[in-house]
Amino acid sequence: MGVTAIFNQKGGVGKTTTCLNLGAAWLREGYRPLLVDMDPQAHLTLSSGVISRSGLAAFFQRGTPLLELIQRTRGGWNLIPATPELSKIDALQGSNPKAAGLLSRGMTDEIRGKGPVLLDCCPTLGVLTLNALLAADGVLIPVAADYLSMQGVQRLDTALHVLERRLHRTYRRCIVVTRFNSRRQLAYEVDRQLRERYGEQVCRTRIGENAALASSPSQQQDIFQYAPQSAGASDYAALARELKSSGFLEVDC
Repeated sequence: MGVTAIFNQKGGVGKTTTCLNLGAAWLREGYRPLLVDMDPQAHLTLSSGVISRSGLAAFFQRGTPLLELIQRTRGGWNLIPATPELSKIDALQGSNPKAAGLLSRGMTDEIRGKGPVLLDCCPTLGVLTLNALLAADGVLIPVAADYLSMQGVQRLDTALHVLERRLHRTYRRCIVVTRFNSRRQLAYEVDRQLRERYGEQVCRTRIGENAALASSPSQQQDIFQYAPQSAGASDYAALARELKSSGFLEVDC
């Protein structure tokens, strides 16, 4: 199964929302997604209704196998949770030249075989995010329909090119426009510029600005549980279908 890092170097673009609801969409289609919260803010963990004392930090600090850290959420998907302890990893592992490959080495066939793996990254390019990128087969980049978010894509694209040269590999990339407000001309302009610059890397599906998407985490529910008839549910279902049909996310087993 494929491992996808969900990342943008700008916060507030919908990384956690996208991870949560894509995972829920795969679950609805009969797959067994594994979501990994790699952000010390632990928003994905909180949104999933999971309480954890160590979570992913135990893997980086004590070498606890990833398989032992998986928890089943009330929504039904599997999650490796995060805690604020993850914020220490950069300081503890930053001087270790092998630290960036820890997650990749920990991704056993048993982990990968459970289902599509989605890594919810923090918005900084530190040890945690480098671990996610080295473990991933592809990178899904949520971009809010605003100017500053678009700049984050450009920085990330540059960073990925540097990694590709060093690692002698190519990352599958996919950009999804989020928080799209059809009443704002700027949203259309950002969308146009992204498609002109990145072409087919930009998803046809756009995630519209939607109150239900903003509210569902407070109820510890994905959008399909919280508001199954909402535009947000429709958008994420469409995104899941598009990513599957394009082959970007490998969900064949």
